[in-house]
This record gives sequence, structure tokens and C-alpha cells, in this order.
Amino acid sequence: MSENVDSGSAVSTVVRQRIRGLRQARGWSLEALAARCQLSTSTLSRIETGHRSIGLEQLAPLARALETTIDQLVASDQDDDVVIRPVAHEEPGLTVWALSRDSPQHGGAMVAKMRITSQRRHGPGSLAVHPGREWFMVLSGVAMLHLGERRITVEAGQAAEFSTMTPHSIGTLEGTVELLTMFDAEGEQAHQQSSRPGK
Repeated sequence: MSENVDSGSAVSTVVRQRIRGLRQARGWSLEALAARCQLSTSTLSRIETGHRSIGLEQLAPLARALETTIDQLVASDQDDDVVIRPVAHEEPGLTVWALSRDSPQHGGAMVAKMRITSQRRHGPGSLAVHPGREWFMVLSGVAMLHLGERRITVEAGQAAEFSTMTPHSIGTLEGTVELLTMFDAEGEQAHQQSSRPGK
């Protein structure tokens, strides 16, 4: 990183916005933050408004006072793709948006939004079995959960949780149903496999 953040650069603008935003989020005045990082109020004001370049000698105490790091203050805001796109599925009638960035392979659970139409195969001939548990909540429409020998309707606003060792499939009672679902690594793998032809 260069010794100073150029006052006219895009990075500088983001850094200044972060400093001001973090200060305001804590309810601190310019004077309060200036006192915490041992800068004059006028220097801090000029930094926030872009009338002064930001050097390491200001960034380090500012980061400490704001309980963050220099890296976080100067990190690019262009790196992450903020748009969540559907995951490609070959199975007709199923669209999935992965809402969690990390794979369950690294621990935790995968959270996804699913849209299911009447084109999706479900019922006794398409029941899946795999280790783990699955949870879903119906956002709109009415889901039909096949769980072993049972057929359970789950309406908008209702949720279901079950062991995925029980043969299961989720479809729609009629029209389109949208779900918020959560499953572990084994569930993620099973869903990927079930989307392939012949599964």
C-alpha cells in the first residue's frame, strides 16, 4: 500500500465514507473521534471531506479508534459480486439461488431460495435419501412434501424440518412454490446429484 491514499482516487472516496460511516454509527462527533485517535478536529474534518490526503500516520490510529483494521478501511469495494444468481440446474421445474457464500463443506449449513413449478418430478418415484437434516419455510404458494409414506402440505408462512434419511421429495401442490431452505454439506451434494438427468 502506498504511504498516502490519493485524495482524488476512488479508493480515497470509499475510505472517507467508511471513516465517516463508522464514526456516525457509533454516535461520535468529529471531536469525539479526533480525541480517540489523537488528531485535531480540523484534520479529521479535512480527511472526511477530501481536503486532505490520508497517510498511514492517520489511518493507523483511525483504524484502532474505529475498532477495525487498515486493510478493511482501504479494501476495494469492487471485489465482491453482490448479485446472487440462480444456480444452474438441469432438472426441469427447479431454480435455486444460493444465499450463503460459503460451502457447507467448510462447516455450517447452506441457505438457498428455491422456486419449484409443476414441471418438477416429485412423489414416490423420485424420493431421495441421504444423511443429514433439511429445513424449509414456504415463502409463497403451497409445497407438497413427500416424506416416506406421508404427503404433507406446507402453506406460505409455515416451515418443515425433517431427517433426510427418510425418503423425501418436495414439489408444489399447484402452480409455483417458493421456499427458503437450509441443508448441510451432504444435503447440498444430494441436491446437486438429484438435478442431473437420470437421478
